[in-house]
Amino acid sequence: MSIRLGVPRWIVVVAAVGGLFIVLPLIAMAARVDWADFIPLITSPSSVDALLLSLRTSLLATAACLVLGVPMAIVLARVPFTGSRVVRAVVLLPLVLPPVVGGLALLALYGRRGLLGGALEVAFSTPAVVIAQTFVALPFLVLSLEGALRSAGERYEAVAATLGARPSTVLFRVTLPLVLPAIVSGSILSFARALGEFGATLTFAGSLQGVTRTLPLEIYLQRETDPDAAVALSLVLVAVAIAVVAVAHGAGEGLRPRRVSADADVRARAA
Repeated sequence: MSIRLGVPRWIVVVAAVGGLFIVLPLIAMAARVDWADFIPLITSPSSVDALLLSLRTSLLATAACLVLGVPMAIVLARVPFTGSRVVRAVVLLPLVLPPVVGGLALLALYGRRGLLGGALEVAFSTPAVVIAQTFVALPFLVLSLEGALRSAGERYEAVAATLGARPSTVLFRVTLPLVLPAIVSGSILSFARALGEFGATLTFAGSLQGVTRTLPLEIYLQRETDPDAAVALSLVLVAVAIAVVAVAHGAGEGLRPRRVSADADVRARAA
């Protein structure tokens, strides 16, 4: 049974204008696609190489975001310490930092003349693509998971601790299951951000076909030589992004945990 909340009509009108602001450019781009040659345009060797490289590196970057981002979010949400606001601002900095600046920062660290260049020179290689994608995508996972942890509170963790569960047991059997939807949706959004990364990748990894030229870089290059191919590949990237966001939203809804009305569930997990 639906309930009308009395939303003012002007709010609906402004929301519709905002939706059109996003949708109309996509419709215009779709209208420019050469549908007769769509398949040949997106299946050229360079396009396929770029797509496969993007998918492979984005998956690796998402895994790195999980390994690094989950502990970071837990510390920011659960461990009080001096300077936490400054640390949070630094962790989330790639959200607002121009990607080119991020690429220059990575180059200053990992490049041939960087701080770690002598021991760990990875610039202009496939690992550099993964590092650049992880750098820009990591805050998405940290931000969504930290918010979920703060919303969940610490009640059930406290109950498990009072029952004698060790911190690691509480983490793996209580905390992480409670915020699983945020972990899944944050991971998928990180994957989408990594898939669309351009500036940091170009600056730090370059554009070598089959090595560092991801799909966004291929689109940029095709724009100069074959605009029809660029539009077709852009539509592919848009379709993938829409599918990823839809999956993230559906996963968040499907995995949303029920509200625990009794502590028996926590007792069972902590046992």
